[in-house]
Amino acid sequence: MSDLHIFDRMESEVRGYIRSFPVLFTHAKGSLLYDEQGKRYIDFFSGAGSLNYGHNNAILKEALLEYMQEDGVVHGLDMATTAKKSFLEAFDQYVLAPRNWNYTLQFTGPTGTNAVEAALKIARQVTGRQNVISFTHGFHGVSCGALAATANQKFRQAAGISLQNTTFMPYDGYLGPDIDTIGYLERLLEDPSSGLEKPAAVIVETIQGEGGVNVASPRWLRALQQVCRQHGILVIVDDIQVGCGRTGDFFSFEKAGIQPDIITLSKSISGYGLPMSLVLMKPELDVWQPSAHNGTFRGNNLAFVTATHALKQYWADQAFSEQIKQKEQFVRDWLENIVHSYPGSGLSVRGRGLIQGLVTPAGSDLAAEIAQTCFEAGLIIETSGAQDEVVKFLPALTISQTLLEEGLNRLEKSVATVMAQAPRTAQIVKLGAHS
Repeated sequence: MSDLHIFDRMESEVRGYIRSFPVLFTHAKGSLLYDEQGKRYIDFFSGAGSLNYGHNNAILKEALLEYMQEDGVVHGLDMATTAKKSFLEAFDQYVLAPRNWNYTLQFTGPTGTNAVEAALKIARQVTGRQNVISFTHGFHGVSCGALAATANQKFRQAAGISLQNTTFMPYDGYLGPDIDTIGYLERLLEDPSSGLEKPAAVIVETIQGEGGVNVASPRWLRALQQVCRQHGILVIVDDIQVGCGRTGDFFSFEKAGIQPDIITLSKSISGYGLPMSLVLMKPELDVWQPSAHNGTFRGNNLAFVTATHALKQYWADQAFSEQIKQKEQFVRDWLENIVHSYPGSGLSVRGRGLIQGLVTPAGSDLAAEIAQTCFEAGLIIETSGAQDEVVKFLPALTISQTLLEEGLNRLEKSVATVMAQAPRTAQIVKLGAHS
């Protein structure tokens, strides 16, 4: 085991992932990570979705090194640079124009929460309203504006202040498969005595990654957009974790056929794991005054370089999208086979694209045990959900079939190891009988 004493001595207790993966990593390539002992790990985590094209992607690295070798501008605030110009042109050519969309782009601070903050602020400016509707199990960031729209109690309790101007509504399926939660929202909006303050916007994830890989149906998303249109409410889709191809399409909501008023992107928009976030808004919503929302690191030109080449390399045609969807089916079938191997266990699968969840009974600690056993076997994978009850799969979109199979084999063996523990298995079966 690695000597991590310096981290324990000097780094805040807030650190998280180092506790799940307590080794000293030295280098990474594609879907592989290596520690100081030379042990090889298959990465089904992908920087929490920031490495859709893998670690140190050769095509993106070459472009990055060339730009740096030529002393290209690295830090540019919001000044015009050749790197930003190239990104804007590529985004228009490969993302907006093929969909016949017209959005204005805003480069915010470097993280996803910065993009959410900007999106909420502009929605409130445009409508003159303060309230925002978010959803149960939603996650939108941990700065105070975004945190107010985040449901997870752990993050909310850390704020130290009252989080206001947000009303939470039940997500698709939250009240069971037969309850129309959009109908419930619509009723509250129509009733002047419901107590619901008319919101400026609704902010929604089409797939709740941190919330447990909860998937909204296309029908639910279309109904949500329709209700918002009827009531003059803006629709913000937070595509920070499940955008940039994670579901097979570049945007996660394309399957539903909706067109949000505002979209937030971050994580894999740079393509290389470099800090970058982006807000797309319909042009008529761009009521910002110059410099009314700024940030020192909103001009990460190295991220613009790699983002541009990611778009050119992977999104110039439909081939890459089809490859993702083929891998989705392969992973889904494998996970379903694992579930079928343990009837009555309470295990299930949910997800879309290459974000999939192996769901375990809440309160069983089974997901954490599986993830820990996977790590010991050389597979990096995380958990999510309100009680960390979901083993969440986020492999790189570019992962080879060989590594994908090897990783799934390691997972399957890890599940078998955990389920073979007699006391734990008995508990799971008991819980599963009532699920």
